[in-house]
Amino acid sequence: MPVKTTLAENISIALQSISGNKLRTSLTALIIAIGIMALVGIQTSIQGIMQKTNEAFSGLGANTFTIQNRGQDLNFGPGGNVRIYPPISYEQAQRFKKTFKLPVAISINLKVSGSAVAKYEGKKTNPNISLTGTNENYLLTGGYKLALGRNFSSAELEHGDNVVIIGDEIRTVLFKDKNPVNQLIFVGNNRFRVIGVLASKGSGAQFGGDKFCLIPVFKAKQIVSTNKPTFEITVIANSKGALNAGVDEATSLFRNIRGLHISQPNDFEIFRSDSIQEELDGQIGAMTLGGLVISIITLVGAAIGLMNIMLVSVTERTREIGLRKSIGATPAVIQKQFLIEAIIICLLGGFGGIVLGMSMGNLLTVFVIQGGFSVPWLWLIISIVLCTLIGLMSGYYPAKKASKLDPVEALRYE
Repeated sequence: MPVKTTLAENISIALQSISGNKLRTSLTALIIAIGIMALVGIQTSIQGIMQKTNEAFSGLGANTFTIQNRGQDLNFGPGGNVRIYPPISYEQAQRFKKTFKLPVAISINLKVSGSAVAKYEGKKTNPNISLTGTNENYLLTGGYKLALGRNFSSAELEHGDNVVIIGDEIRTVLFKDKNPVNQLIFVGNNRFRVIGVLASKGSGAQFGGDKFCLIPVFKAKQIVSTNKPTFEITVIANSKGALNAGVDEATSLFRNIRGLHISQPNDFEIFRSDSIQEELDGQIGAMTLGGLVISIITLVGAAIGLMNIMLVSVTERTREIGLRKSIGATPAVIQKQFLIEAIIICLLGGFGGIVLGMSMGNLLTVFVIQGGFSVPWLWLIISIVLCTLIGLMSGYYPAKKASKLDPVEALRYE
């Protein structure tokens, strides 16, 4: 009477065969694990990078663009020279703010220092404080909120009063649990009265964390060390569509303010808040593709090795196959047994690769990139599916060969 072989029995036989060839199975599973480790590790790191960059760009404000002075042009031809574009003056920036007609918020910014020291009653920060002059719209264009105090008043902006809004890290270092509002601090050699504290946005905010001070832009113009400073203009629109229209309108208006002829190129640059993010997304996409290619190449090698092992296993177990067929095992049952064995080997390597890949990817993310722990669920599922497919493809030919063996000839095999 034919023996009815169930899936559980096939799995049990496959596991017995695997345990009987531990070294060979381990080496094949290790190759598969390396391929999956590369895939999962790279994708885990990329997900950590994406989280970190999204955190960083969240400080730029949504739907914003910035007008700034154009860099130098180098001419390497005969009689080559360096073309230096004129700075954006305070008057030009103010004129733009007053004449721009679209419903937007505009901030005028001037960076005074990137290495200032803030001091209060014997306490001081490290020399890494950014001191920036701006107006009442910086909170909108920069995506910030006030935790304490208030924004600049019209009178303070007009007269360039000695008032300052500080970042959360400065509050922590200089004041701890004390309310800093209305306290007097020194930033560099200038004394300011604190009128507000910004809510913390973490280490990614504006690429400088919360280590910055904001003062009225007119005051910044008075204390900046450069004779002809260049100002930046940041515009925030209501929507993505309004952002596109705003960039076009701003380009036309600022060309007029700069007195450019229609035939002259722009002597200023406009950067959108989403342009750098889009560029990084493209680079991350290329990294993802590269990791996938590397993993596939490794997995192809593993698949070839697995097929070789399964062919050897068929040869070694010829008498076993003949015996099973003689007591009623059908070709389909024999074929399933070898396919299941190949899939189990792949899944063992796959799960090992997932553990190693997530460990290495998160170690890199946390300790090198200084991001957070992440789990690339989609790629974990893809890895398991890949392992199953590799097992099916690698095991199909050996399984087919085993199922076609003649039981009489198989029993005679030595």
